[in-house]
Amino acid sequence: MKDTYTLSVAGLTRELPICKLNEHLSIAAFIMLGDVELTEACARDLLKKAPEFDVIMTAEAKGIPVAYEMARQSGKPYITARKGKKLYMREPVVVEDQSITTAARQTLVLDKKDLDFMDGKRLLIVDDVISTGGSLHALEMLAEKSACKVVACAAVLAEGDAAKRDDIIYLAPLPLFEN
Repeated sequence: MKDTYTLSVAGLTRELPICKLNEHLSIAAFIMLGDVELTEACARDLLKKAPEFDVIMTAEAKGIPVAYEMARQSGKPYITARKGKKLYMREPVVVEDQSITTAARQTLVLDKKDLDFMDGKRLLIVDDVISTGGSLHALEMLAEKSACKVVACAAVLAEGDAAKRDDIIYLAPLPLFEN
């Protein structure tokens, strides 16, 4: 098997390292953190595909760059679901999540004030990669705790079978690799 996968997305090309997930499966590691050119281009192209929205929500941490840049380009706010309770959260609301790239179950947390802010708004859920849909499902569960309307779920990449889904917006597929 090759050491890298060549990804073309938003008019750019990147070489992604292929990382062994377990004895049967490897993934191409897509990391936007620190890649400003890629983040700006992907945000631009996702905004072109997104329906009208009022606020963006993402999960900590790898979805933050694209959500921030989409917020900056659109002039709309964004909210980040944190991976744990923070001292500044007066009324934390917690859901559990299982991701393909994280061994243990993790939590996603929003302060109730963020849920209140989302009330009555059109919400766009954004992440870097949708794979099994675990993180996406956790974000949707948080959204259900407000009176917002989720208008779409979007990601830069749809990994593996996620690319077959017709209920998400994404820019490019990302294959999984059998060992």
